Amino acid sequence: MDISFVIVSYNTKELLNQTLTTLIDSFEEPMKYEIFVIDNRSSDGTIELLQNDFPQVNLIINQNNEGYTRAMNMGLKLAQGKYLVQLNPDVEVLPNTFNQLFQWMEKNQQVGIGTPKVLNRDGSLQRQCRRSFARPWDVFTYFLGLDRLLPKNKFFGRYLMPYLPEDDIAWVEAVSGSCMFVRKKVFEQIGFLDERFFAYQEDADFCFRANQAGWVVAYLPFARIFHYGGMGGSRNQPFRAILAWHRSYYLYYKKNIAKEYLFLINWFMYFAMVIKLVFALIHALFSREKIVGTKKPGV
Repeated sequence: MDISFVIVSYNTKELLNQTLTTLIDSFEEPMKYEIFVIDNRSSDGTIELLQNDFPQVNLIINQNNEGYTRAMNMGLKLAQGKYLVQLNPDVEVLPNTFNQLFQWMEKNQQVGIGTPKVLNRDGSLQRQCRRSFARPWDVFTYFLGLDRLLPKNKFFGRYLMPYLPEDDIAWVEAVSGSCMFVRKKVFEQIGFLDERFFAYQEDADFCFRANQAGWVVAYLPFARIFHYGGMGGSRNQPFRAILAWHRSYYLYYKKNIAKEYLFLINWFMYFAMVIKLVFALIHALFSREKIVGTKKPGV
């Protein structure tokens, strides 16, 4: 098996239909692949769609909402491919995307994780698809908007790296879980996703662990997908998603980043997380668009 695709779904019927249709139609050269969909007990007809229209998909139906990370691991542990792809159910795959990624990764054995150029609906770069490990200075400059004021300055733009040309291959620290193309050897070496993260930050944590183990993480813009962020499970349960995002970032920071800094900096970061959580909940309470972060399908 060349590639295994794993998708977590939760009440995303129409978007999942588009994702699977464009994925299956995207291969311009023959390739052995398999698709797993792990459903977190959808109630919108997703199960019937998969059973009737996509019989080739390996479907796992959870009796409860297991969250994104645990559900994703269910599929990853069954996958037989040389490469395992974590894919969101709200993407549009462009022609030849995964043929190109497969061929490039075969020639670059030092790269353990790759991501295509992830595009917003309007064709602009979804900036979160390539980023740093979100250390304190990176987060500080991002939330103050300094990276947008001085986009070509590496000192102020470390988090989302706007100084990097959009169409150049780049080694980065972390990539978005909306589409992670991972060599199976990476999982064999460092294990699967950390299930302490119900949803969010499991992708950054996995990239951090891969980097610590010596693997390169790469942004590969010659391949492209569209990601319709905000249309998945976080729209269905916005307050749960907000709490999950902030809890996950706290866990990620404490696990991977805090040991690099003095306790005063760490306590400042924890305080800032609480303030951000309060503002996010207030904003969601009065906002017409009940979405959070880069959106997860399994929450």
